[in-house]
Amino acid sequence: MSSSVRVTNIPSIKNAPLVALAEGNGSFSNLTLAALVLGIPYFVKKWIPVVSWGGFYTYWTLVVLLGLPITVAYWTAMSIYGKRKNEKVELPGKDIEEYITLKDPALKIHYGGKEKIPMQVFHDAYFDGKAEFKGDVLDIMEQRHDWAKFTFTPELFKYVFTSLIPEVIVHSKSQDEEQVRDHYDRGDDFYEWFLGPRMVYTSGVVLDNSRTETLEELQDNKLALVCSKLDLQPTDRLLDVGCGWGTLAAFASKNYGCDVTGITLGKNQTAFGNNRIKENGVGHDKARILCMDYREIPGGPGHYTKIVSLEMAEHVGIRRYGAFLRQMYDMLDDNGTFVLQVAGIRPAWQYEDLIWGLFMNKYIFPGADASCSLGWVIKQVEAAGFEVKNIDVLGVHYSATIWRWYQNWISNKDKVIAKYGERWYRIWVFFLAYSTIISRQGSASVFQITMHKNLNAFHRIEGVPSHSSIHLSQKNFSPVV
Repeated sequence: MSSSVRVTNIPSIKNAPLVALAEGNGSFSNLTLAALVLGIPYFVKKWIPVVSWGGFYTYWTLVVLLGLPITVAYWTAMSIYGKRKNEKVELPGKDIEEYITLKDPALKIHYGGKEKIPMQVFHDAYFDGKAEFKGDVLDIMEQRHDWAKFTFTPELFKYVFTSLIPEVIVHSKSQDEEQVRDHYDRGDDFYEWFLGPRMVYTSGVVLDNSRTETLEELQDNKLALVCSKLDLQPTDRLLDVGCGWGTLAAFASKNYGCDVTGITLGKNQTAFGNNRIKENGVGHDKARILCMDYREIPGGPGHYTKIVSLEMAEHVGIRRYGAFLRQMYDMLDDNGTFVLQVAGIRPAWQYEDLIWGLFMNKYIFPGADASCSLGWVIKQVEAAGFEVKNIDVLGVHYSATIWRWYQNWISNKDKVIAKYGERWYRIWVFFLAYSTIISRQGSASVFQITMHKNLNAFHRIEGVPSHSSIHLSQKNFSPVV
């Protein structure tokens, strides 16, 4: 069965072994769930004498009361008993002890031999030192389908209903500020130990598949590509929303001479970014990083000729996504360009994708609930009044980037543990290893979208030179006659 699936040997990425190419369980139907949520209360009302006398309101009361337990039961059952998308890759079928060690006696009672452990149960145990990988974390995670199962556990449902859903609904300024600062103000050294000297926490871009470009090369490639898509000019006023440590702001102002304003909620990032700009010979009158919420960005309608936001919109939240894009529309000059880079998940998901996403939301990026599919993002963009000029899907580039972050992180293991403790090291090594795989296999991706206002008077022809995806590589072609 495995012969129809091939492996790669490309220097630019962490190539997957055959077992890592196995498909997971993706058995789920919204229509089936809807039928159960609406149908079961109908039969309950019809067959149980206590409620059979009620009418319309009784039925909908039952829908509300039974909807949650029905959903939980359906999701749990399908995550356990649903079939893999296909079985072209045969799993080795080894005992889980070949891959991991369970140190907690309570875990050993339930899991061992051929009885796989739920991924959520395992990673929580690993973070607490109650479980270990038998070898390199990334190498063992590549074989996860042979030792872990991707089932919904009580702990996952508890997190969804008590933390995730309330956060999605609220997404207040105070909540965003608390979550962002708790994450990004942990310490610049914590991030430098995996991001390296560029201090860029977004996907880089691979340009040469024939060699292993350095992390710095990937990030420089991305910075240059973004500036090219923006078609930056010395007269431009560029806004960088969610600017991180200010690397793009410094790069753009230094190389293109434009005025740049970067926005971040991170206090450490603000100080670091302004110092980085100064060290690159750019004056504060030309580029600056401001510590503020995106809802407080200075400048009136049409003030900025170019806007960029790299993997910040996920933190805006689903509820406020449309308002954020309309704000960007209002602040952008009618002849301006907006480059939005945003991470998202595939709509044809597998249960593994959701379990990974919940891990990310709980441990890595709290509040980043707007990591949605490309189709969803485009609908929001167009509804805000933009026209999409170009889309690049950079998931495999993200995998290449995170793989390099992973290598940096494990090389700095002793420093991390000495300052931040074993638990933080374990959470991040798991995050980086798993995300290298997730973005390579398409569970999650990153979309770089170039857009402008959809106005009749916008001169689209002037954007042809910066329309990167239509330009062919240098090659001699024989025309058809």
